[in-house]
Amino acid sequence: MDAAHHSEEFGTRFLTRFADCQDALSEPGLQVPDRAWCARELTRWSDHPAADFFYSSMLATNGPDHERLRRPVARTFTARRVAALRAQVEAVADELVDRFAEAASGGGPANFQDLVGQPLPVAVVGRLIGVPDTERDHLAELGRGATRLLEPVRTPEDWAAADRAVVALREYFADVLRQRRARPRDDLASALLDQRGPDRRPLAERELVDILLLVFVAGFETTAGLLGLAVFALLTHPDQLALVRADPALRPAAVEEALRWDAPVMMTERVAARPLEIAGARLPAGASVTTVLAAANRDPRRHPDPDAFRVGRTGTKVLSFSAGAHHCLGAALARLEGAALIGRLFDRFPALALAGEPVRRDSVALRSFDDLPLAAAG
Repeated sequence: MDAAHHSEEFGTRFLTRFADCQDALSEPGLQVPDRAWCARELTRWSDHPAADFFYSSMLATNGPDHERLRRPVARTFTARRVAALRAQVEAVADELVDRFAEAASGGGPANFQDLVGQPLPVAVVGRLIGVPDTERDHLAELGRGATRLLEPVRTPEDWAAADRAVVALREYFADVLRQRRARPRDDLASALLDQRGPDRRPLAERELVDILLLVFVAGFETTAGLLGLAVFALLTHPDQLALVRADPALRPAAVEEALRWDAPVMMTERVAARPLEIAGARLPAGASVTTVLAAANRDPRRHPDPDAFRVGRTGTKVLSFSAGAHHCLGAALARLEGAALIGRLFDRFPALALAGEPVRRDSVALRSFDDLPLAAAG
């Protein structure tokens, strides 16, 4: 494949080399498809609440608008604040590993993804935002519907699922904000309402609602994928799992290698705001570029012997959380959750093993499991 493979069918140029993808994601002249793009390219987009949400959210804004929406959330995900969440993450991981142990106590298979992989990040981001424990499962199911909008080709069913989810989630988080105005708490919802200070331009009510919606959905979907993928990678590479068990200091490296070897986000799109050159190709204004993150992470120019899963690999650098202005704010928290879970899971179950054929999620954009059957005893 050429450095920039132009697909007439999809109307985009696919980039697969690490350096090219990194350059594209960091190039100011390449921007995320935003509301203006949506109005040009999507027929009858205004009929879809999901499009209204997505193409005005932090994920789909550029320049000053993006920075204005990102800044208040970035305060929640500083290194210091993420480090302070360690004890909470470990407590949730312990609770869910106990639940998995109970489900697997009869010796049969238990679905790790349902019991641990998804509930862990849902609980962590839910508590961060201020979502009660009793409501998280329902909201997580809605969140999965909303992510159908991430698919590069959306069916009418995708649009319908995303629209239903966005309407319900907007109503829910609007109510959360009403409650926090009456009774503030130590959570992100309350923090967003405190917009005092010289650097804080007030955000509109809909913007506040959509920030909570986005942080909740983005805060669990890709991390849930990472957790299942990391556990699967280690179980299918017992020599590497033995290294991690022997040396707890390798747990973060195992998470990083899992991010490289099987990225939870497969690709992301950018659009040229002006004529420019990327990967040796001249792009006119408006041209689409799709960075294939999964391929970039396995570029042999960046990572030698890229198809091998090795937790002792050095010099690893991944694009799994994107790069540039849209680098994922929750990357450090996702890594923390991954390392905490790997430690607890494999310490608790020395004979943990696959107990059936895993079922991958039906998605082009997101990599995850719907069913990861594991047995706790050999």
